[in-house]
Amino acid sequence: MMYTIVLVIHLALALVLIGVVLLQHGKGADAGAAFGSGASSTVFGARGSASFLGRLTGVLGVGFFVTSLTLAIMAGTFNSGGSVVEQASQSSESVLDSAPAPAGEQDDASGSAAPAPAPE
Repeated sequence: MMYTIVLVIHLALALVLIGVVLLQHGKGADAGAAFGSGASSTVFGARGSASFLGRLTGVLGVGFFVTSLTLAIMAGTFNSGGSVVEQASQSSESVLDSAPAPAGEQDDASGSAAPAPAPE
């Protein structure tokens, strides 16, 4: 449950961080302001939006890194150990063990199965 909550917060931070970064002006946008592009008529003032968006980006970035580390630690804690290949082979062996034997390999009346012919 806790893992899901942190994952949802992480995804929300990622989406908001993408949006905030896309809202920011590049370095070349300041050159256009010198020729009257209207940058001084912003909501936060001529320089206020840049510092506000910069600080917001920093805060969101720190939150993103914290949730990333938290998810990594949680994933390491929940891991049962061993490699994925070993876990897959163990699960396939358990499926094969629980599967019924094919009709041709049923035991006969004496209790032993007939040996399979050797491949040539």
